[in-house]
Amino acid sequence: MENFYHPLSAINAVVDAEMPGLILDLQALIRQPSVSAKKQGLVECANLVAEIMHKAGINSEVLYLDDKSIPPIVYGEVKSKSNPDKTILFYNHYDVQPEEPLELWNDEPFSGKVEGNYIYGRGSADDKGELITRIKAVEYFLKKTGDVPCNVKFMVEGEEEIGSVHVEQYLTKYRDRLLCDGVIWEFGYVDAKDRPIISLGMKGLLYVELIARGPVRDTHSSLAVLIENPAWRLVSALATMRDQNGKILIKDWYKEVRAFTKEELGVISKEPFDEKEFKQEYGIDRFVKNAKGADVKKALVGMPTCNIAGFNSGYTGEGAKTVLPAQATVKIDFRLVPDMVPEKQLERLKRHLKLKGFGDIEVKFIHGEAAARTPIRDPFVRQVQQAARETFGSAITSVSSAGTGPMYSFVKVLKAPCISIGSTYMFARIHSPNEFARIDLLNKTTKCIGRIVEKFAG
Repeated sequence: MENFYHPLSAINAVVDAEMPGLILDLQALIRQPSVSAKKQGLVECANLVAEIMHKAGINSEVLYLDDKSIPPIVYGEVKSKSNPDKTILFYNHYDVQPEEPLELWNDEPFSGKVEGNYIYGRGSADDKGELITRIKAVEYFLKKTGDVPCNVKFMVEGEEEIGSVHVEQYLTKYRDRLLCDGVIWEFGYVDAKDRPIISLGMKGLLYVELIARGPVRDTHSSLAVLIENPAWRLVSALATMRDQNGKILIKDWYKEVRAFTKEELGVISKEPFDEKEFKQEYGIDRFVKNAKGADVKKALVGMPTCNIAGFNSGYTGEGAKTVLPAQATVKIDFRLVPDMVPEKQLERLKRHLKLKGFGDIEVKFIHGEAAARTPIRDPFVRQVQQAARETFGSAITSVSSAGTGPMYSFVKVLKAPCISIGSTYMFARIHSPNEFARIDLLNKTTKCIGRIVEKFAG
């Protein structure tokens, strides 16, 4: 089919010339708080995203499930005049993490302050900065050529930061609208040498809360000789679940873990990882199990974890209070890898606690998500790699992200390969105070997205 598009060098020039528009739209999004954990500003932000899309020339609509209390998605679409038989989908999210602790921010968390090459604020990187790069890439095609190289769709949700609990329902309800041939995921890291990391998968997740109960109320700690402390009981239970080297001790926990393919091991061996720089950034002097070299990289992309996310019991204020608490709770996230089923792992956890004598501890299921991974040989992988190298000079391919997202639901419902690539500097303080995005990387990523669309269109 004849190609009606200008060379990407022309699109690059448009991106550079209109950079202020990118920053202004990103500032508008940052200044609209949209914290899913607090149900704060979600509908308002969805409407703002739809407005920004509309202004860019993208047909947009705010869509709901039957229960209107569930945050909506924003659907966007541009149909290609010259190549209507191929479709790329951009998945992003408009919700952000809570801004606390407020006292650690240098400026107001939703300021959108620009300082040199940086724009600050909650969501500047995760994920409003990434979303803007996708919108702007499409806008530049439309402004320069009046068309797009292939059909483009957007699905922007409002619950990613709390586990994307309704994303599969949205995918199922609006499947016909969302059908596509490939998905560009909502984020992508750029390393310290400005190389984008192309991730072909995401780990899954099992998130639970364990609750141990003791006396009917907090009581005097002198009674610890008679009353079992639920905090100690919970600590004892936790000690049976994981050893000091990070191995999970729950029976059959690793039973379905998919082994790396030969191709995946080849990619892992080539992926650069600066152990010294990583340790310095996080203020640590060793890895779990004293891992080094290939073992570190394999653990990041393809090993399950058992992590204590939070522990709460008794008195934690200033000074002393001699108390024996009535209850102790712990939140645990287990990262899962391909072929591990969250529901099956949950049952194994419950069985383990019962067999170890902790059947009285309540296990509350909070969230579960399976892992997904795009095969290295998929043509989509090569197209993204080529676009990234042309834009950034070099790129890194990773078998999987160490984090979790609803990628499995997209693969399951849409039957399309998913690949992560984006603009987020790997030390951008996402989920932390003083989150920022680098403006030069936003610019480059917008160009890269344009190249991906052209290569994907063929």
